[in-house]
Amino acid sequence: PVTVLRGLPNRLVQIKTVARDGYSALQVTFGQRDADKLTRPEAGHFAGAGVDPGPVLVELRVDDVDGYEVGQEITVDSLAGEARVDVTAVSKGKGFAGVMKRHGFSGGGASHGSMFHRAPGSIGASSYPSRVIKGMRGPGRMGGDRVTVRNLRVLQVDAKQHLLIVNGAVPGAPGGLLMVRKAVAAKLQRAPVAEAPKKKKRK
Repeated sequence: PVTVLRGLPNRLVQIKTVARDGYSALQVTFGQRDADKLTRPEAGHFAGAGVDPGPVLVELRVDDVDGYEVGQEITVDSLAGEARVDVTAVSKGKGFAGVMKRHGFSGGGASHGSMFHRAPGSIGASSYPSRVIKGMRGPGRMGGDRVTVRNLRVLQVDAKQHLLIVNGAVPGAPGGLLMVRKAVAAKLQRAPVAEAPKKKKRK
């Protein structure tokens, strides 16, 4: 199973350095946005950089900003030599969910008349400590969180159509905004399991 991601060229709007800003980062945008829909600070920011405005501004932390220039384009070709990537996005919002859907509780018996099917059950003692312990898992809002899926294998990079094909699923709804970067930690490989030699049966 694969997921096809469309990575439009990212235009470099601003370069932040440790000497001036206290950290090093690249501020990028992509796509097109109508100039009359920009606020004055946004319009001035893009005009000062001489870059066409985009719908969003994203800041990417990097260790070294040498070799980058304002107006430069970063394409999916930068991931052509990578074996694995990390994909970050906001997960699908599922609204208010119960404990079975949200935390995987088993629930009560499914027999008729039990009146206890999908409830969480007892969550606090009466005499001591006479309260519910902090951090107790319960029903509540589910989804809509920033999620990172790590070590997705890169299967193909199509530079002409700006496509990146990865093995597996990515967070978020179709058409959502994703951040793809080089894998931070390589996937741990299992050590091969060797079979012990079989003992010969004595006759």
